[in-house]
Amino acid sequence: MGRPVIIFGNPVIEIQELYKYYGDRRAIGPLSTTIAQGEVVGLLGLNGAGKTTTLRVLACDLLPTSGSVRVAGFDVVERSDEVRAKVGYLPDRPPLYDDMSVREYLAYAARLRNVPSAQVNRRVAEVQELTELGDVAGQLIGSLSHGFKQRVGIAQAIVHGPELVVLDEPISGLDPVQIMEMRELVRGLRGAHTVVVSSHILTEISETCDRILVIDDGKIAWSGTEAELSATLKQGMRVTLTLRASGLSAKAAGEKASAALSGLEGVREIEVLEPNELGTGIASLRVTTTADVRETLTRSLVQAEVGVLQVSKEKELENMFLELLGEGEQPGRKRRKKKQADADAASHAGTATETNRERA
Repeated sequence: MGRPVIIFGNPVIEIQELYKYYGDRRAIGPLSTTIAQGEVVGLLGLNGAGKTTTLRVLACDLLPTSGSVRVAGFDVVERSDEVRAKVGYLPDRPPLYDDMSVREYLAYAARLRNVPSAQVNRRVAEVQELTELGDVAGQLIGSLSHGFKQRVGIAQAIVHGPELVVLDEPISGLDPVQIMEMRELVRGLRGAHTVVVSSHILTEISETCDRILVIDDGKIAWSGTEAELSATLKQGMRVTLTLRASGLSAKAAGEKASAALSGLEGVREIEVLEPNELGTGIASLRVTTTADVRETLTRSLVQAEVGVLQVSKEKELENMFLELLGEGEQPGRKRRKKKQADADAASHAGTATETNRERA
């Protein structure tokens, strides 16, 4: 089943010419974008690109240096109290108290968020059910696994029913099963909340979000869906085919299959892989196409009397991401590492100053 169709509403986030500096170091800017009500948007970028700084500005955890940021119609500088009431925030390190039970902590978070006393227990029960924390509601948070702690972090972010949910690297450190569970949890927020989630794990952004914002050097380098990114870069898709041609060696089977697919519309490149050791006549091809033509490939092979044992689509988002950022060459990667180290150092140096300024 595909994702349910949701009609997105009016803008919840409006960012215009946002800049944020740590001292003389630019962390983000110029950055402008709009995110509509009900969207799940992924903020994708390499470490040090400016993702966390952007999310902290949205959550009123940092003041912007310049520019305009409005959340649910309120300016994050002039109306920060109203913005905080509309936002649920999960930082990369969840703000949890290990010596409190899950239920106690969520009730505490609800009261901090001004949930009326008569509604606290109901809201806690609702978010426990949504995040599947009911079985551990009475346990101390310190005794929970990392995956359950992340769930508690999301539960505290939504206990007051915010319009905007901001999640910074929610799958960081999770095992494969927990990643799948977290993916479903984030999807479950879709529609009822506007969600902005950051990650450098590209496939997770693709699987979870309606739209991708690629951020590079503090600026939005690209915005759209994975399919739109693929079309923009003419990346197409890559398919691996496992084949068998009776009576032929693996090499001959691969050559026959390659000849059958050469010249087909949409086929850009064909690579015969090393002979498969599963049996005589079993070969593998990697086919790069400009569109999804798996059905055409299969039909052509069958007509050529080549059996198709398996067709699998390879993930191309990583390649598209690197192509978009121009990171294919080693000098670019070295430059990126230096830039990341500088940004991290500036961020650490500026955090204490920003916190004291906001408290003042």
